[in-house]
Amino acid sequence: MEQSVHKKYVKVKADFTVEGEIIPCSIEDEEGNIYEIQRITDIRRAACLRAGGRGLRFTCVVDGYEKKIYYEENNKWFVEV
Repeated sequence: MEQSVHKKYVKVKADFTVEGEIIPCSIEDEEGNIYEIQRITDIRRAACLRAGGRGLRFTCVVDGYEKKIYYEENNKWFVEV
């Protein structure tokens, strides 16, 4: 049985550079757990095909695992779940 994929909005702590780039630093889930982003390996404008939506996609390393987070044009962050 296939499970549906959907957006889960999360809190993200981010920095802005002098040049105006946004750099996510940590992700907080709804239980209040905070996950530090160790590295960002890719940033691009992309669609989230499985859950819907589009915006800036950040491919990050969190606790040794690759995770994609999205920053939508409505100024909200989400992950696929």
